[in-house]
Amino acid sequence: MADTSGIPSAEPPRALPLTLLRATSLLFLFDTLLQAALAGLFITGDVGFLDLHAANAQVLAALSLVEAVAALLVWRSMRGPAWPFALALGLIVLVGAQMGLGAARMLGGHVPLALGVFGVGVALACWACTYQHGEGKRG
Repeated sequence: MADTSGIPSAEPPRALPLTLLRATSLLFLFDTLLQAALAGLFITGDVGFLDLHAANAQVLAALSLVEAVAALLVWRSMRGPAWPFALALGLIVLVGAQMGLGAARMLGGHVPLALGVFGVGVALACWACTYQHGEGKRG
């Protein structure tokens, strides 16, 4: 029997994981662009931005982890496709590799890999923001 009391249920909506994935994927993209801006400011000669760039890498790592958890919840609790979760796990690996290459000052790998991080982030954000739960096995 449906609740007709007009009082909202304390039960969280089933779409909450998708909302979390959308939010974290967009935050990740924004922060990736910020990371590129910080790198650009460092390259132009303001060495103080290198510390901000390194600190922001930690933020990107945390966002990629939250994004993977959200993708896992979309897959398991909402019965969404599994591939966004696999892509999110790949993003964690890419961000970790980025951090390692950056710390080692291996810019020949660090700079091109940044494009891969951004590309995977764009793919996840585009999917998350266009996915319609309940349309069957869309992916």
